[in-house]
Amino acid sequence: MCILVGTVLGFLAGLGVGGGSLLILWLTAVLSMEQRTAQGVNLLFFLPAAVISCLMNHRAGRLDREAAVPAVLAGAVGAGLCAWAASGLDTALLKKLFGGLLIVTGLWELLGPHRRRKDR
Repeated sequence: MCILVGTVLGFLAGLGVGGGSLLILWLTAVLSMEQRTAQGVNLLFFLPAAVISCLMNHRAGRLDREAAVPAVLAGAVGAGLCAWAASGLDTALLKKLFGGLLIVTGLWELLGPHRRRKDR
């Protein structure tokens, strides 16, 4: 079952859907893994998926290096700072913060101003 879930989430991550967030939910809710451990597994899952996705998009001509380089650098700094900050947080608080992030992200995707644009 874990191989099937990993394959489906890898596919979603390749599409840019957010397979990592779903992986954390699977690991914590279904496999009862501690939040910090699930986040570590998620990072290990994400790195090869991101590299393969970037290579495929580059090969297809869909990778804008001018936008990608600053985004990668900012993402690396943000990930490092947040990982450092999360290491000192209580696991229960970390779960609540992650749940809040998922709710806000879901509401943004469903109701955000980008939904009203006609060119989408």
